[in-house]
Amino acid sequence: MLKFWKKKPAGTTPEQPADAPASPSVEDNESVAETPAVTPITAVEPAPGPGMDPVASEPVVVEPVPEAPAAPAEPTRRGWRDRLSGSGFARGLSSLFVRHPKLDDDLLDELETILITADVGIETSTELVENLRARMHKREFADADALLAALRQALLVRLALVEKPLDVGDRLPFVILTVGINGVGKTTTIGKLARRYRDEGREVLLAAGDTFRAAAVEQLKTWGARNSVPVISQGQDADSASVIFDALQTARARGTNVLIADTAGRLHTQGGLMDELGKIARVLKKLDPEAPHEVLMVIDGTTGQNALSQLRQFRQIVGVTGLVVTKLDGTAKGGVVFALAREFGLPIRYVGLGEGATDLRTFNAEAFVDGLLPPRLGQP
Repeated sequence: MLKFWKKKPAGTTPEQPADAPASPSVEDNESVAETPAVTPITAVEPAPGPGMDPVASEPVVVEPVPEAPAAPAEPTRRGWRDRLSGSGFARGLSSLFVRHPKLDDDLLDELETILITADVGIETSTELVENLRARMHKREFADADALLAALRQALLVRLALVEKPLDVGDRLPFVILTVGINGVGKTTTIGKLARRYRDEGREVLLAAGDTFRAAAVEQLKTWGARNSVPVISQGQDADSASVIFDALQTARARGTNVLIADTAGRLHTQGGLMDELGKIARVLKKLDPEAPHEVLMVIDGTTGQNALSQLRQFRQIVGVTGLVVTKLDGTAKGGVVFALAREFGLPIRYVGLGEGATDLRTFNAEAFVDGLLPPRLGQP
């Protein structure tokens, strides 16, 4: 039976059975943001919509969820440089100019190696370095600071076109379909997005469309409970398209601002699961010809060039319109952002700079580049 999770109105408390289950655990090696305790929530059935069979007339099942323990306040949010300066990419750039304060071809050769190793891409790395080499030979740079300033500007130019924040606007509901392979942080990203939109005062609904992986539904319910955001779900192995279709019906009926749908994490080589994504998109269009309004692909920043082949396949099947690049705070491969921008030009909506609920940041090209370069050239 389909379940819709929502908070009970203030002042009411459902009867708590003696054997109530503990809060579901979160797998996937991903942290769940801590928030204050939430009130019990109840499962209800959404109304059937056009073209769908009515929901079976079963009694409403009340399933109280134990209150989450009170959590300490989140620490002060760290800046971009603080998050990125410890990455292998940033450390490599910083140490380079300490070891090679003199402007020469050896410095530029090593710079090219660092860029390629960080998965900026061979074409982009070569183009950047050869441009700097030509300018150096023309004596345009008085010192290493001047060369770094030129490098900074060149990196910014390559990211400026993909700095496009996601605007959910006034559409009711704005449907975000999230895709990506297992392990990239997709479900955690959904939880953080739900927290962000809820904090902006928007009504948010989550759809547990990842019915393929064990515990994925419970993981999303945990995020929903801790962020006080309702979740539409069915059991494991249920039809994912049906779950998300019903979630859109419910969101339309309730005037929800944002519907965020999870999907099964899959390898781009898994044909059957990839076809399921196409089915989900087609089913949504039966209710809203323009849905999904954003197909958000979550990419692990540590996967490097493999992310490019993943995106090529997902874009062909479901038409990716925006990216989230996670785990950029501790990888030597953060240069993949530049490779993605060069090949696809898709907007980078958000980047993950940590495990906290507020560490999913709207992508800012200047802050990102300055976080990678030595402090003397970046913004404080």
